[in-house]
Amino acid sequence: MAYDASTLPDVSGLTVGIIGGTGDQGRGLAYRFARAGQTVLIGSRNAERAAESAAEIAALPGVPADGSVTGAANDEVARRSDVVIIAVPWDGHAATVAALAEPLAGKIVVDCVNPLGFDKQGPYALTVAEGSAVQQAAALLPDSRVCAAFNHVSAPLLADPEVDRIDLDVLICTEDRELVGIVGALAARIPGMRGIYAGRLRNAHQVEAFTANLIAINKRYKAHAGIRVTDV
Repeated sequence: MAYDASTLPDVSGLTVGIIGGTGDQGRGLAYRFARAGQTVLIGSRNAERAAESAAEIAALPGVPADGSVTGAANDEVARRSDVVIIAVPWDGHAATVAALAEPLAGKIVVDCVNPLGFDKQGPYALTVAEGSAVQQAAALLPDSRVCAAFNHVSAPLLADPEVDRIDLDVLICTEDRELVGIVGALAARIPGMRGIYAGRLRNAHQVEAFTANLIAINKRYKAHAGIRVTDV
């Protein structure tokens, strides 16, 4: 079946929380969703820092001046959001996710964390005991609906107000097929993006690891490379 954007659900009323919303990837996604008209909650371990980051995002070009971007501590953001994006550094992933298991129960959780290491030869994929970052999240969040998505989106492109379209496909890995439509619809709120089902959670390792290849491509060609899937 070919990709058909007309079949995507209406997600415009969902509140999107971003755990790690003060980091580059989290801020970039928050900006794009706010610019698209979503209600966005910025989460941080420090509520004051989250509020400051939210105020900065709310002041960016294209963001509606309706107070739809606010910040709070991670726990409050998890409780108040319909969809929660995990965008924290890998070294703090397990502890952050585990601490939010109770408020994230019943919530849609989108993990975009890439477990990467860096040495003199550049980035490389790390071995994760559970198989991948999203599988670690799923193990720690047994009562949440978990998927991997937005792993390959360039933070500089997300954050650049002069970039109107970001032409790439968002690969979605999940056990919950309904999430493919919901998360795909959120991706489609950002002009140029599509959400594409890329298999079950066990297939997420290579999606996360491929980010190391994209970093190498970006360095070599001075680009902000993404992924497009052909014939879909």
